[in-house]
Amino acid sequence: MSNQGKTIKVHYRGTLDDGSQFDSSYDRGEPLEFVAGIGQMIPGFDAAVLDMQVGEKKTVHIPAKDAYGETDPAAVYTVPASVIPGAEDLIVGQAVCLNDSLGRTFPALVVSVDSENVVFDTNHELAGKDLNFDIELVEVVD
Repeated sequence: MSNQGKTIKVHYRGTLDDGSQFDSSYDRGEPLEFVAGIGQMIPGFDAAVLDMQVGEKKTVHIPAKDAYGETDPAAVYTVPASVIPGAEDLIVGQAVCLNDSLGRTFPALVVSVDSENVVFDTNHELAGKDLNFDIELVEVVD
C-alpha cells in the first residue's frame, strides 16, 4: 500500500559518502512528520518512503540529482564590495542572508572577499553531494 499523500512520521540519519553525519531525527528525539510524495522532501527521500510499512527500516543512497541537485555555477554571485555595508568584516566561509530585488531573504555562503568584490554562493550546502539515509517508518498518521 502506498504512502502517497499520507502524513507519515519517520526517524532518519543522514550521512555523506565519507560517513560524516549531517542530520538526524534521532538526535532531536522525535521523528520527522511530513506528507509523503508531494514534494515536501528531497525527491530521493520521498521515493524511498512511499512503499515502506510501519516498523520497516531501510538504507538508501541518493545521488545529488535526486537530493539537493548538482552545484549550479549560476548560483554564485560576484557583488562589488562598495555596495555591501560592512564588506570588509565578512569572512570566507561565513553564512549570511542576502536580499533580492523584491526584498526576499535567502541564505548564502561567503566564498571570497577582496577590496573590489565579494563572491557569494547561494547553492544549498548539500548541493552536488550524494546522500545516504537510514530511514525507519514510525507511523502513518492518516
